[in-house]
Amino acid sequence: MTDAIVVLCTCPDQTSADLLCEQLLNQRLAACINQLPGITSVYRWQGKVERATEIQLIIKSRQPLFAELQACIQTHHPYEVPELLALPVSGGLPAYLDWLNGETS
Repeated sequence: MTDAIVVLCTCPDQTSADLLCEQLLNQRLAACINQLPGITSVYRWQGKVERATEIQLIIKSRQPLFAELQACIQTHHPYEVPELLALPVSGGLPAYLDWLNGETS
């Protein structure tokens, strides 16, 4: 078993995505972050159906760091209620998981 997690977070633009990535990596709260630009999100917000083009962040981290990671995202994210979902990792290449553990603190 591993304490690795994958965290999903969307950003409205490249500037905010880059800022979050820089903060999370500099604070060693994430080992790697993928940016998937051009996704379309359709969601309910304040009683209306909304549609937005966003950047999906796929953040590789560890469960013991999640509270700090969450606080960092809430501090630097422009949304009032940012998407922030942590998914457990049930397994992975041992060398990759070792690298992930070594790059986060």
